[in-house]
Amino acid sequence: MRVEIKRITEGNKQTEGVLTVYQGCGEGQEGEEKVFQCYTLELPWKDNQKRVSCIPKNTYNVEKRNSTKYKNHFHVLDVPNRSYILIHNGNYNYHTLGCILVGKTLTDINGDGLRDVTSSKSTMNYLNKILPPYFKLTIV
Repeated sequence: MRVEIKRITEGNKQTEGVLTVYQGCGEGQEGEEKVFQCYTLELPWKDNQKRVSCIPKNTYNVEKRNSTKYKNHFHVLDVPNRSYILIHNGNYNYHTLGCILVGKTLTDINGDGLRDVTSSKSTMNYLNKILPPYFKLTIV
């Protein structure tokens, strides 16, 4: 299983992306098929600063994690100079604090002129069903 986030809009207030889950022979191999896709929301790129920036484009190990605050979510490991970068539910860019939010669509929920992710809890629940306990995430 391969997971990729393609950042599609990088602004001065937030970064929007598409998360795709592939299954099959491996990256770039014939026979690989897309099994799920959703949207992501991150903070803008600000030199990987803690709590105000998205993380660098790279490939990371990820593991499933559970906490009281976010329930079942994912922990992105070995991010340079950062800790506890999570993939979790939330709707608005101020929910990220440097983490990655997932959702079904991108739309301006609260009328502030910025697109937000929708159906985040159900999207997170589905990702928890289909993804293994450990996987690699590539951000491009």
